[in-house]
Amino acid sequence: MEVRDPVHGSIHILAEEAPIIRAPFFQRLRNIKQLGFSEYVFPGATHTRFLHSIGVMNVGERAFEKLFRNTRQSSELTRLKETFKMACLLHDIGHAPLSHTTEIVMPSLSELKIPQEFLTDADKNSKRRATHEDYTIKSIADSSFSESFKPMEETYGVRRKYIADLIRGKTNDPAYFTLNGINYFPLLHQLVSSELDCDRMDYLLRDSYFCGVSYGGYDLDWLLDNLEVCLEDNQAFLGITERAVVTFDDFLLSRYHMFVMVYFHYRAVCLEQLLYKYFETSPNEYTIPADIEKYIEHDDHFLMKIMRRSKNRYANEIVRNEIPAKIYESFNEVQKSKMEDIQSFLQAEGVEIIRCSSRGRLSKYYEEDDNSNPFTMRVVRKFFGTDKIETFGIDQATELFQKFSKSHEINRLHCYTETMSPKQLVELAKLTRQ
Repeated sequence: MEVRDPVHGSIHILAEEAPIIRAPFFQRLRNIKQLGFSEYVFPGATHTRFLHSIGVMNVGERAFEKLFRNTRQSSELTRLKETFKMACLLHDIGHAPLSHTTEIVMPSLSELKIPQEFLTDADKNSKRRATHEDYTIKSIADSSFSESFKPMEETYGVRRKYIADLIRGKTNDPAYFTLNGINYFPLLHQLVSSELDCDRMDYLLRDSYFCGVSYGGYDLDWLLDNLEVCLEDNQAFLGITERAVVTFDDFLLSRYHMFVMVYFHYRAVCLEQLLYKYFETSPNEYTIPADIEKYIEHDDHFLMKIMRRSKNRYANEIVRNEIPAKIYESFNEVQKSKMEDIQSFLQAEGVEIIRCSSRGRLSKYYEEDDNSNPFTMRVVRKFFGTDKIETFGIDQATELFQKFSKSHEINRLHCYTETMSPKQLVELAKLTRQ
């Protein structure tokens, strides 16, 4: 099986992998757009999580082959490779329709009935709402999707439990990931989810391509060529050579620029806020089922069909791609203080507002840079003429990682100006000009 991808070219799918891609659980991703409401701003952004997931698997395979190029071929190495490739392929299998906003209508975690071995002690007693990550684990570990894994299990010895472990970042059986006395679980999980993972390496290029912008460009080949295995106490971690640090800086810049210019575009973000309001004001019109087999039906088309039939004003605005006017945007503390005054005025006048903030959104792209995080990426320095190497944390090699994690906060204020009186509009204009 071969997939013609506009970003990576020809991607070859093994016969044993094909049943997983053809299964309804994975085919559902054909109808879930990668960027949700961004299509309303960038009409070319119709690409789906289906193709993105295949792209992530392709990048993952290239990364694995680079990192294990000097490892003797064996059935154990192939089993590890295929397990890792499936984690890359299925990392988004539980994603909800349209955007992360939809997670507020997911059931409680307990209703999802994830097998206990995949729950932390805190989760076992938690009353929290399920997330798309929980649906991912449930789909892989405990659903009819299991039938599609039989060729992988019979041919390569791949087990679904360990695919789920790589995605969630925890395992109680490191022996499965151990080759020649080295535990490769940390490294492989980093390639699935970290500051330099295959997910981001794919979506930056893909989102940039389909949105028709250049912000997401970076040198993928050079990054992959400079990946390194860093060994610490018989555990393998992900690293890059020192000569690729500048390319990693470029990768961070691309991610930041895509966030500001595409992912946090005011119209797409405001539409997400309208979706929140729709769920809050019509709580019984759309809910996500706890039954994982019924979840297969829930894609973008399913939710949009419900909203097209709805009489809810917010649903109607989403369908018509209409948002309340953006009246102010702040990029620093002085502007934010001014916006607070404008917001207070509107609230005192009884004008409905929508406030959007990048706080918490941008940080999630950099939150992995935690000194206590064992999965922090390393940088490898090699010394000429010797076998000696030195490794250190990425934060010691570049200031950009820390800089962007503390980057300025963007806030926006929208309101329904058509409901305001002429007097209120005049006062609003004065406040925004001051």
